[in-house]
Amino acid sequence: MTATHARPHARAKASAVRDVLALMLLPAPLVALALAGSFAGGGTRRWFGGRGESQRADAQAAKDDAAAAFYELDTAQRDLRISIETISAVDSSPGARRAVDDFAALGRRIDEVSHAYITAVDAHDLDRDDLDASVASRARGELTRAKDELVRVKGELDRFAQGLGPLLDKAETQLARLAPAVERARQALLSASNALDSARGSGLRADDLAARLAALGPELTKLNQGAGQHGVAETLQRADRVLRDAEGVRAEAERLPERAAETDKRLVSLRTRAQALTNRAESVEPVLSELRRRFSAACWQDLQPVPEQAALSVRQAEEKLREAGKARDEQRWADATALLSTVRALLNATDEAVSAAGDRLQRLNAVSKDPQQEIERTRFAVRDAQRLAMTGRSTPDPRHARPLDDSVARLDRAVASLEGRHPDYWHFLTEAEAVRRTAARVVEQIREDRGAGHH
Repeated sequence: MTATHARPHARAKASAVRDVLALMLLPAPLVALALAGSFAGGGTRRWFGGRGESQRADAQAAKDDAAAAFYELDTAQRDLRISIETISAVDSSPGARRAVDDFAALGRRIDEVSHAYITAVDAHDLDRDDLDASVASRARGELTRAKDELVRVKGELDRFAQGLGPLLDKAETQLARLAPAVERARQALLSASNALDSARGSGLRADDLAARLAALGPELTKLNQGAGQHGVAETLQRADRVLRDAEGVRAEAERLPERAAETDKRLVSLRTRAQALTNRAESVEPVLSELRRRFSAACWQDLQPVPEQAALSVRQAEEKLREAGKARDEQRWADATALLSTVRALLNATDEAVSAAGDRLQRLNAVSKDPQQEIERTRFAVRDAQRLAMTGRSTPDPRHARPLDDSVARLDRAVASLEGRHPDYWHFLTEAEAVRRTAARVVEQIREDRGAGHH
């Protein structure tokens, strides 16, 4: 719509989110409606009341109605342009692009009817003293037609505006999120910086955290440049990313003193444990000596490598501890943590191997003195499973009966192996344990079947 023929107008509607982003165009003053005729023409006869004056009044009324319709259309178009600017600034979906194209097409129709209206106004000077009645009548007709077209297009514009509701709501929701999201990101960066300064003040370098925080600098610059330059959707995503990364830096910086203390504590604890295991590993050889003296080779052969393996594992653990101590001194926290985890795994394995030798001797001593206790314990487990398998049944389920029958035979063979000059007590113990595990699995299967309603 041209700016030559509209009244001055100041827009009162405001939207905080649009003002913050400066994404919306401020409305230009409405066109000033030219009321004066562009030329003097017609006859030389003056009117003095009567029918001619009535024609002039009708024409003037038509002109006023057309001016009001023009004003309303112009105002509606400017209001709607704000909405379209809001949508296009936020939404790049096909629906949003189609709305922008449709608004442009409506704008072209508005220009056409506005041009027709302005032409009709310019064509007739209704204030001329010598205005002819026929000219006034023609002016009234042209102005009425112009007004009708303005009203028709205004109706199209109103219907189009109503259809924009969902798109506009979505866009305004995103705009409303923008300023708070950007501010949260800025505050997170400030908090991360303060936490980093505090950690450094306690003597911790935190070089990796400082590098991560520095990498967020360009992102902050783009946030400060605003959504007008980078788009609303991209700015929202950037703000969320900066917030997440900055909070990660802050959390790690705040925990750094605690992490340093934990690392120091683990270093001391694992060094003490390594020393203790060195002493315990020395006790394995006497245990093996007694096993060799009192029991058959099958009872202790698998334990032969334990002393050498234990010594090697402890040496490896001590070397990793030295590396972990160096990493801690250099404040390479991730490396220190990984090395300490390796040390712990080595010491755990060594502890189990060293303990296995003593446990083996203890169990072999017990069964050699009284194997009957182990036999009864195992038979009880099998009988208990058999009773459960028969509960509520005249015959057991083959899935349960078969492994239990096999277990009975297996136990009988293990008991028979104890006869002779040099019984393999360790084989007997492992067989008895395997039978108990089988019985336990059958019991679990029976309970699961009954819990599921199977009989």
